[in-house]
Amino acid sequence: MNSLEAYADPGSLPATQAGRLARLLGLGDAERVDDVALARRIRAGLPTSVIPALEQILGARRATGRLASEATLRRHKRRRTPLSRRHSERAYELGRVVDAVARAYRGDVARIEAFLTRPHPLLDGESPLDMATSCSAGADSVLRLVRRAEAGVAV
Repeated sequence: MNSLEAYADPGSLPATQAGRLARLLGLGDAERVDDVALARRIRAGLPTSVIPALEQILGARRATGRLASEATLRRHKRRRTPLSRRHSERAYELGRVVDAVARAYRGDVARIEAFLTRPHPLLDGESPLDMATSCSAGADSVLRLVRRAEAGVAV
């Protein structure tokens, strides 16, 4: 089962956002990860495995390049070092957006993918995926859009 499909049954998901993000990013121990633990992991640098975890969710080659270049990933893998804090924060921001969209669409993979990849007029024609990976303010813009849609405001 695609990890997004798990959102169809919210009871099967970790109760906290930190736990859900840990699961999406493939960090393990998702049930025990809290906000502070996740913040510390990001500050120390997430493992390079978070990029392939996001690729598995988003489809081939949608995360690499947006979060870190292939050369950067190869270098970190070769040296067995975690991602930089900047790259870790990008992965976290994208994870927040994927989590919110997956919850809003209740695990409907086709609708999640369509929302993330289609240009959106309220994002000045950018796709939510492009906006979310541009910077933390871009991710916040997408999250506000999702919250508006959940509240029943026309988007």
